[in-house]
Amino acid sequence: MDKLRVALLGATGMVGQRFVKLLENHEMFELSVLAASPSSAGKKYQDAAHWCIEGEVPEKFREMTVVKADLENVKKEDNVDFVFSALPSDVARIVEAEFAKAGIPVISDASAYRMEEDVPILIPEVNPDHLELVKKQSNRGWRSFIVTNPNCTSNVLILALKPLQENFGIKRVIVSTMQSLSGAGWFGVTSMAIIDNILPYIKNEEEKVEREAVKIVGEFDGSKIIPAEFKISASCHRVNVLEGHTEAVFVELKSKADPKQVIEAMKNFRGRPQELNLPTAPENPIIVRMEADRPQPRLDRYAGNGMSVVVGRIRSDTVLDNGIKFVLVGHNTIRGAAGNAVLNAELAVREGYL
Repeated sequence: MDKLRVALLGATGMVGQRFVKLLENHEMFELSVLAASPSSAGKKYQDAAHWCIEGEVPEKFREMTVVKADLENVKKEDNVDFVFSALPSDVARIVEAEFAKAGIPVISDASAYRMEEDVPILIPEVNPDHLELVKKQSNRGWRSFIVTNPNCTSNVLILALKPLQENFGIKRVIVSTMQSLSGAGWFGVTSMAIIDNILPYIKNEEEKVEREAVKIVGEFDGSKIIPAEFKISASCHRVNVLEGHTEAVFVELKSKADPKQVIEAMKNFRGRPQELNLPTAPENPIIVRMEADRPQPRLDRYAGNGMSVVVGRIRSDTVLDNGIKFVLVGHNTIRGAAGNAVLNAELAVREGYL
């Protein structure tokens, strides 16, 4: 098939740079428009982007001129089939709706529309059926739709929880996160604040995790999402790690399971992207490590090209009834952001939404 032409809104930020790398040689999508803030518009991409991820700015995009991230300027540049959005939430709230209203689908990493009743928060291995919810957005007068990513912390957590929910049921979850610096962006945390330190508070992060989880794992009844009934408590911390979120997870299951059963459930877990052999889908969404000292962000964040969640230290918990506890690592700007959005778009194409 011919490649779909795509614009990227918020192309110069850290997540935007991940999109650029992932789309450099994508077999389904041609990145034809790079859009960003007014201060970046008019500049060559290599000059506008403060490149801060591994490798170089892809050659094919270096000389591309950045345009302002709005409907008018993107349409002037190219007649794109859809857009990816890595915009800040306050900007996304306005701009993404303009595109959807004009008939241009939006695959978004922004939080602006996540908790809207008619907008899916999609993890393709977890809730691909929620994609059907976009049909409800026509009631807004939109000619197209918005699909959102979860928060990066929610994303990797829920992917690990999905086989437990499927096989044993979940009553409650307690999670303590150790989140990397890249989650705050290049200018997000000053060096003097994080060196020799851990920051015990990330604004709005715990609330996002607790709200999003029950929506994502909820049941779609054909017209709305019925939130999952389990309870979740999150405590989120910023640590001096460049990339890769680490989470200590404690789960009370509905039915009893020993660590060996949990390990097998996680190892055997596959989702719709694996069935469809989507280009960005990892062969194993969850990789289980048996070593006592794994996973570690430095060693495990690029598992599955950054799209797999690595789980280890799976053991029984004696405080919770039917308790299981484990540690996970996931790449926050690949699986937790740009990679998940690209996978969402691939799924939407194969399921006939794009």
